[in-house]
Amino acid sequence: MTSLKKWIEDYCPVDDVGVKQSRILLTGSVGAGKSSYVNTINSIFRGHVTSQAGIGSAENSLTTIYRCHQVRNGSTYLKFRLCDTPGLDDAHGIGEGDLEAILDGQVPDRYTFHPFSPITTDNPEYIKSPSINDKIHCAAFFIDGGSVDVMNDSILSKFKLLQKLANQRGVPQVILLTKVDQIGLEVEDNLSNLLHSSKVVYVVDQVAQLTGLPRGHVLPVKNYEKETELNETVDKYALLSLEQMLQSADDFMYGILDA
Repeated sequence: MTSLKKWIEDYCPVDDVGVKQSRILLTGSVGAGKSSYVNTINSIFRGHVTSQAGIGSAENSLTTIYRCHQVRNGSTYLKFRLCDTPGLDDAHGIGEGDLEAILDGQVPDRYTFHPFSPITTDNPEYIKSPSINDKIHCAAFFIDGGSVDVMNDSILSKFKLLQKLANQRGVPQVILLTKVDQIGLEVEDNLSNLLHSSKVVYVVDQVAQLTGLPRGHVLPVKNYEKETELNETVDKYALLSLEQMLQSADDFMYGILDA
């Protein structure tokens, strides 16, 4: 775990592309744990449980703005940003126009979304000439591991839309399967059983089939929620997921170099 954390501390985007910080898009259903994931990663590098990104329960998403979070390691920032977006549900969340603009780097940090009015070139906040730094380099779609059996078609269609738009731009995608401690008692009792749980393996397979992504792109994680102290196993799976997303972001950049 120490070496994994060190790898992320030392991580730098691919040379010669001009990216200063890799950008990872966080999207998915309301309550799936996007903001909690930001807090979990922050907690690991701060050395205590934090709640910088707003979390809680609400009928609609608590996140209403596009927030590109940086992660502190002491007095320095790590070389990536976690770009949080409003949760998706049947009637709310970002639409296709906003999603395209985010992927293309045309939405500024702290932009407030308007559900029935996507950002356009007429908006004074619109970034008309985005650099490679502004673009998304990897997209993560969050799914509540405890609700896969009842996931509605609307959420799945929103993932398929993200997948289509990301594929058009060569942006790699992963699924972050959250709340895995709620999938089976053996995991709830001992989180170290996560990858050995037949129930977790079944849900990973289920999600891979639903989304069309390889099993290796479905990443089980457990966010800090009720905990008040750091837990090495929670940290391990969060860091493993982050490592894979950063490697995927590098794949995107190598695609630019090799074009």
